Amino acid sequence: MSLEVENPASTDSTTNRLSLKRHDSLFGDAEKVSGGKYHGSEGNWVRTLHLAFQSVGIIYGDIGTSPLYVYSSTFPNGIKNNDDLLGVLSLIIYTLIIIPMLKYVFIVLYANDNGDGGTFALYSLISRYAKIRMIPNQQAEDAMVSNYSIEAPTSQMRRAQWVKQKLESSKTAKIVLFTLTILGTSMVMGDGTLTPSISVLSAVSGIREKAPSLNQTQVVGISVAILFMLFSVQRFGTDKVGYTFAPVISVWFLLIAGIGMYNLVVHDVGVLRAFNPWYIVQYFRRNGKDGWVSLGGVVLCVTGTEGMFADLGHFNIRAVQISFNGILFPSVALCYIGQAAYLRKFPENVGDTFYKSIPESLFWPTFIIAILAAIIASQAMLSGAFAILSKALSLGCLPRVQVIHTSKKYEGQVYIPEVNFMMGLASIIVTIAFRTTTSIGNAYGICVVTTFLITTHLMTVVMLIIWKKHLVFILLFYVVFGFTEMIYLSAILSKFIDGGYLPFCFALVLMTLMATWHYVQVKRYWYELDHVVPTNEMTTLMEKNDVRRIPGLGLLYTELIQGIPPVFPRLIKKIPSVHSIFVFMSIKHLPIPHVIPAERFLFRQVGSTEQRIFRCVARYGYSDRLEEPKEFSGFLVDSLKMFIQEESAFRLNEAENDEASSNEVSEAQTRPIRSTQSVVHSEETIQPRVSSSHSGRITFHANQTVEEEKQLIDREVERGVVYLMGEANVSAAPNSSIFKKVVVNYIYTFLRKNLTEGHKALSIPKDQLLKVGITYEI
Repeated sequence: MSLEVENPASTDSTTNRLSLKRHDSLFGDAEKVSGGKYHGSEGNWVRTLHLAFQSVGIIYGDIGTSPLYVYSSTFPNGIKNNDDLLGVLSLIIYTLIIIPMLKYVFIVLYANDNGDGGTFALYSLISRYAKIRMIPNQQAEDAMVSNYSIEAPTSQMRRAQWVKQKLESSKTAKIVLFTLTILGTSMVMGDGTLTPSISVLSAVSGIREKAPSLNQTQVVGISVAILFMLFSVQRFGTDKVGYTFAPVISVWFLLIAGIGMYNLVVHDVGVLRAFNPWYIVQYFRRNGKDGWVSLGGVVLCVTGTEGMFADLGHFNIRAVQISFNGILFPSVALCYIGQAAYLRKFPENVGDTFYKSIPESLFWPTFIIAILAAIIASQAMLSGAFAILSKALSLGCLPRVQVIHTSKKYEGQVYIPEVNFMMGLASIIVTIAFRTTTSIGNAYGICVVTTFLITTHLMTVVMLIIWKKHLVFILLFYVVFGFTEMIYLSAILSKFIDGGYLPFCFALVLMTLMATWHYVQVKRYWYELDHVVPTNEMTTLMEKNDVRRIPGLGLLYTELIQGIPPVFPRLIKKIPSVHSIFVFMSIKHLPIPHVIPAERFLFRQVGSTEQRIFRCVARYGYSDRLEEPKEFSGFLVDSLKMFIQEESAFRLNEAENDEASSNEVSEAQTRPIRSTQSVVHSEETIQPRVSSSHSGRITFHANQTVEEEKQLIDREVERGVVYLMGEANVSAAPNSSIFKKVVVNYIYTFLRKNLTEGHKALSIPKDQLLKVGITYEI
């Protein structure tokens, strides 16, 4: 509960007092007006350098293993002109500079949401400034949460305010932003499925250099075995092997940089001319449409770039900037330069450039490190996919599934069993079906570039309504990066029938599931809101059904954060009894990464004080984990007792203020018939004694009542805690369209029945759970 102190600027003695006021709606507009800080700018250099080293192993495994397959994917039919190597190398260098370096490292990283990055974080950041969510969940009380500190658009910035209003008033704009978000999530899931396939397969293929008798089927078999092992160990968590990531990837970068330098010196130093972008122009003049199509292979050099932003919560901006510019870019650039120098002499080896360009003495160490680096790259993308999907759950896009936090040391490392099984199965099927990195690369590139484009569009909205940058800067950002990414996307779409259709199939299935679930949840929310029972009718409802009180603490879970949910009247009609302490419990995810435990619970009294019925909203950030039942109930009870104490103090202050105001009015009415001296005497001697005595009695009784209430709560908790959940069967209304009936009656019902139930996601023990069935027609 929040208390605000008001001090009106009045000289009247009856109003010139401190009075207490609170928000009491549990439903309102939340817009905080304090300045935010960029994530990670603080801290000493020792810590920053330590984080920079750690980031090498976590976020650069994917982009760092791209040299395994970029040239083979760019030249699938061989090199026709030796000078084409200079054009492709120039494309690779400037793609690395434009997208990961300029766009992400120096711009996008600053659009983090209190440290968290990724597509979902951008959507959440925008939703804090503009009411763009389909289910309105902004509350005035949320603005008081510490991490909610943002700067609201001011009236002086007319453009930002105008864009904000347009977004809030346009249903189409809300749907577009939501669609972009779930599309980005779907593509990241596709990325997490394809990264293990292409990384492991390309790394294992190198063994044929020393064992040429192995055929491609055997290579695929070895890759599948590694993939099976990789997905099987996900339940143990990244942190169990995470301490080896940074050293292994650091050794990998040293190796590829050294090999690149060796090839450059030994074969052709002249490839350094590729830093001149004019070779790009000449490349397209020579190759025309074929050059444009080859961009689908070039863009694979920046796979994993989104990971820098998505995993920002584990590090900080400065650490990522140092590790990218100081370690990743020089190492990877040298590797590509060295490969180009090698291919200038041996263009026939373009199908397996990486392993053929390795000096003989370094082959086996590089092969082993390459396998480890491919596994690490896969692990990093899987961890990122799990984390992003767990955030999407808080948006109401998927059923509540069990999210297992695998690390107590590192927050944000999660494991979702159902998702791991589906992604592992899909990755193995893709590897067996496509067999080569070139075919998988066609699908992989579409996932990567689509995610880039979505980030560009969401970033443009951030610049408009949050950063409020100059229009020229916003247009420059959108045109430069949007145009570049559109060219790459158009090129890779040309390979649609050669594997490019795969991510669209992934996205279509996942988006259908997410959109269906969210659509029904929105309809269900508004149905419940239309049939909600006002809280001021609680007493009448209880008396009408002759409800008796039974021992214990009852928690009725509901999505609503106001009023009495429709399932409650049904409950007391079927079983006219309610626990001695009863709480309407709502789990709410705020559009911020974390809510500190001290600000977790928000309580209100429902009905009369004697009924001991409360409304509670438990607020979580989208990166917070739900506590275990015992821990949760302990926090809940402590917060409830604190609320009762604060409520008593609030009412005591109101009573004292009312009494003081009444006494002052009485004194003012008799003042004209008294002398000034008697008035002063009356106020200084008589009035304080009476007020103090009466106030003391009120305070004593209030404190005694509070202690009794606390003891009562403890006794009821010892008698047992029961969790009640509404088991809602949602169906389409009889007059609905066929499409709506299919979506609601079949797809939604399938998801609800086959994925993990809500009580398991909330870790509620079965022996403490009571389900109440109810049917909604929407």
